[in-house]
Amino acid sequence: MPSQDFDLDELAAYLHLTPPQVEKLANRDDIPGRKVAGKWKFSKADIHHWLEHRIGVYDDQQLERVEGVLDRHGKHEEPVRISDMLHASTIKIPITSRSPRKVITEICEVSMEAGYLWDAPKMMDAILQRESMHSTALDNGVALLHPRRPLPMILSESFLAMGRTYQGIPFGGSRGVLTDVFFLIASVDDPSHLRTLARLSRIINDSTLIQGIRAANHAEDVLELIEEREDQL
Repeated sequence: MPSQDFDLDELAAYLHLTPPQVEKLANRDDIPGRKVAGKWKFSKADIHHWLEHRIGVYDDQQLERVEGVLDRHGKHEEPVRISDMLHASTIKIPITSRSPRKVITEICEVSMEAGYLWDAPKMMDAILQRESMHSTALDNGVALLHPRRPLPMILSESFLAMGRTYQGIPFGGSRGVLTDVFFLIASVDDPSHLRTLARLSRIINDSTLIQGIRAANHAEDVLELIEEREDQL
């Protein structure tokens, strides 16, 4: 069974930093780690969640760097294509629900009806558990829904779903911002989740794109907007 921990050198290679840089971060508690017999150990699950949190607050330049790190680590020549993972059948405009639980339920049911998700209640429960830890709602009115860990056993493949309400709802975001655009990220493993999250975060950093999504009435219009934005990156 592969180790569930990085050592100092392994984490440095993963993050494309030097071991002294990683050790400095660990000594300042800027990165989750622990010492075992005097040597640093870093839980892969903890590093995954640390990166996930950082992606959520990074600007476009920082997100571009993270994408590069994740792509190089996985030996991927091309970045994730959001427009390939999001499908007309997994986009719903409008979502009519007015509570967080019902919004999540509606998006999961749309994904199951499209054939990409096999167990909507299980995904819904996992997303609600993740939201109870920390809201995935962002200050631009977008939420990036996902379970705490990937659930490959209930997916036909990695995919994205999206829904939009006509009026924003309270979704736990900071500053009291209402949320009206919801993406569901469904990945088969942690590395692909992080790559998808980083790519999607770069795309939705564009306020013009979000305005376009809010004005769109058809799934095909949303896909066209996202494809155009991706081609600019």
